[in-house]
Amino acid sequence: MSNFNYGARAELFASRRYAKNNQTQYRRFNTAAEAVRFVIEDLPTAARAGSYLEVDEQRYEGGSIKELYDAEAYPLERTFA
Repeated sequence: MSNFNYGARAELFASRRYAKNNQTQYRRFNTAAEAVRFVIEDLPTAARAGSYLEVDEQRYEGGSIKELYDAEAYPLERTFA
């Protein structure tokens, strides 16, 4: 994941268990960094299961998203350690 583009547009497809309406089932972000932060800092932990990000035609799920958040290259300030 060292070549991950945090500046690319990203789409979040939330788990159907968590997403109760169309607005929460799908969300678009201007940058992948914002999407990663939203998943880790704002989604309930249970909602991460079954949810995934799509960035540059690649899918990232659960542990992969957490790895992106924890990576040295992550450009935003972290709320969680």
